[in-house]
Amino acid sequence: MAVSGFHHLVVRVEDLDASIAVWKSVLGAELDRTDQNEALGIKQAFFNLPDGGFVELVSPTNDSAAVGKALASRGEGIHTIALAVDDLDATVAAVKSAGAQLIGEGGPQVFVHPKSANGVLVQLSKQ
Repeated sequence: MAVSGFHHLVVRVEDLDASIAVWKSVLGAELDRTDQNEALGIKQAFFNLPDGGFVELVSPTNDSAAVGKALASRGEGIHTIALAVDDLDATVAAVKSAGAQLIGEGGPQVFVHPKSANGVLVQLSKQ
């Protein structure tokens, strides 16, 4: 099991447009694109980082979706940190044997439940 690098960070926000303005003007980040994912009930904004990773801002379009519920209960802040791993199956086995609760096993990415990772959803993806 080895983490091979940072992939991306997801930040929950209440107001996507206001947050885009903050990231652009205050932090000097360049907006790459915006999108909407109806299945997840979110609007998204993507900021590329110089090392190849990116920061994704998400705001709910549906209060009953996962991001909407997390925003209501925990407020704005880090929602997901995504890490690239060299061997997803071995990493999942190791994390599982350590007692972590997992979400979405068997797919191209697996999530470590926030209850098992200090309140942060950790996404593990093939490199």
